[in-house]
Amino acid sequence: MITMLHSSNLRAKGDAPDTAQMNEKVRQMMEEALISEGVEEVFKLNKNDPKNNADLFSDEYLAKINKIKLPNTKIKLLQKLLSKAIEEFKKTNKIQGVDFSKRFKKLVEQYNERKDFQALQSDVLDDVAEQFADLFAELIKERDSFKDLGIDYEEKAFYDILKAISEKHEFEYPHDKLIKLSQEIKVIIADKARYTDWSSRDDIKAELKVDLILTLAENDYPPVPKDEIFKEIFEQAENFKKYRV
Repeated sequence: MITMLHSSNLRAKGDAPDTAQMNEKVRQMMEEALISEGVEEVFKLNKNDPKNNADLFSDEYLAKINKIKLPNTKIKLLQKLLSKAIEEFKKTNKIQGVDFSKRFKKLVEQYNERKDFQALQSDVLDDVAEQFADLFAELIKERDSFKDLGIDYEEKAFYDILKAISEKHEFEYPHDKLIKLSQEIKVIIADKARYTDWSSRDDIKAELKVDLILTLAENDYPPVPKDEIFKEIFEQAENFKKYRV
C-alpha cells in the first residue's frame, strides 16, 4: 500500500519542494507496490530484448495486472502489454495485427483525450481498463482461432487476406472454399520458398503471381484486382520468412 510522503523528506534548498525528487520517489514506491503484487515481469516487456518474449498470450500477464488496484497504473500496464502482444501477433498474421493496432490506437486516443474531470473518476478509469482488457482477450481468441477452423496459423493468415478482400469488394465467397483456397496458397508459397532468395528474385515472383492467378480462377474466386491480392499474399509470405524461427 502506498503511503503519503512526509513533506520534510521532499524539501530542497530554500525549503521549496523538489519536484524531480518527489516524482522519482513516488515512481519507486509505485514500482515496489507493483512488484509486491507479482507483476514485476510486465515492467520487463521490451520489444528489443528476446529474453523477455515470454508467452504474452497466456492468461498469466492479464491475471497479474488485474490484481492492481490503481486504475491509472493498470491502464498503463495494459497499454504496454497490448502494444507488445500486437507486435508479436503481426509476425504471424499481418492483416489481423494491423486491424488490432488500429483498434488499440483508437482506445489510447480516447483515453488520452478524456476530460480533466474524468481523470479523477475511478469508475471512468475502471471502464477504460476494462476496454483494454477486453481487447487483449479478443487478441488471444483471434490468435488461436485457426485451431477451430481445422487449419494452421499460416493458412489462417491467407484465409484472412482472402476474406478481407472479398468483404472489401462486397462479394460473398463460401467459407469451405476459403479454407480450401488458403491451404492451396500455402502449398504454392512453400514451393517458391524452397529458394532462399525467392522473395528478391523477379523470375520466382512472376511464377508465384501466375500460380496464384490460376489457382484463384480454378477455385472461382470472384474477379478482384489481382495486384491487390498478390501484394497482400506476398507481404504475408515475406512476413513468415522474416520471423520464422
